Amino acid sequence: MLDATFNLSTTTTPRAFNGHTSIYLPVIATIEDVQVESKLEKVYDVRLPGGENLGHSPGQFVMVSLPGVGEAPISVMSSPSRTHDTFRLCIRNAGDLTNVIHKLERGDRVGIRGPFGRGFPIEVFKGKDVLIAAGGLGIAPARSLIDQIIDNRADFGRLIILYGARNPSELLFRDAMAEWEERDDVEALVTVDRADDTWLGHVGVITRLFEHIQINPYHTVAITVGPPIMYRFVVMELSGKGLTPEQIWMSFERRMKCGVGKCGHCQVNHRYACQEGPAWTYAEALAFEEAL
Repeated sequence: MLDATFNLSTTTTPRAFNGHTSIYLPVIATIEDVQVESKLEKVYDVRLPGGENLGHSPGQFVMVSLPGVGEAPISVMSSPSRTHDTFRLCIRNAGDLTNVIHKLERGDRVGIRGPFGRGFPIEVFKGKDVLIAAGGLGIAPARSLIDQIIDNRADFGRLIILYGARNPSELLFRDAMAEWEERDDVEALVTVDRADDTWLGHVGVITRLFEHIQINPYHTVAITVGPPIMYRFVVMELSGKGLTPEQIWMSFERRMKCGVGKCGHCQVNHRYACQEGPAWTYAEALAFEEAL
């Protein structure tokens, strides 16, 4: 267990978004469980003081911190329908802070601020077919939306999930994907850029999966989450199938530092991804430069 020193007086302080005395002061949360997902990713079950519900919407993020190490934005992986006294974060070991977080064990504590940002407007998606295209680690925030739809399945039309990774070893949530593939009310396709001797599925970039689906452009909304370089090509495929920019949603995760629109690190022209995003329609993204 890693010994991280926290000021225990903050453990019962209300959160910044719910009456906190400071929007910059984190609440001290406890890690309830740690699961190894891949060589680089681990999934953390996190519990707020008193088991308080996080109160997030799919697509929002929290700021995770450790004293003397740093703070970073992490998308919430669990859906509101499955978030009660704990919530889930999938964290990739990609820097100084996440390297230390990967050494944490059950019972260790982290600072949490949030949730922040504008998530996906799931109420707007009700009654429509939903296509979700996720690349790499983008499947983690996409799971919040996927599970929310599955848990309220009668409120939506078709659910199409397209997921791509660079190679089979980097595929995340294989058990969940197997469950989605077995469901009669979910259409799930997976591809890898480069196959190995064990891989029997689709091979190629995620846009190759569009060859295998037909959609009703008048009854569909699409959401894409993943590396920004992927967005341009996914949007081309969606536009080719008749979707308008207003029907296409994407998540823009810039280098967020404060989460509350003060520091300017996530600014895209005059827009702040931490407040007005990270969920934007393609139509909104076209209205300002540097978004794509």
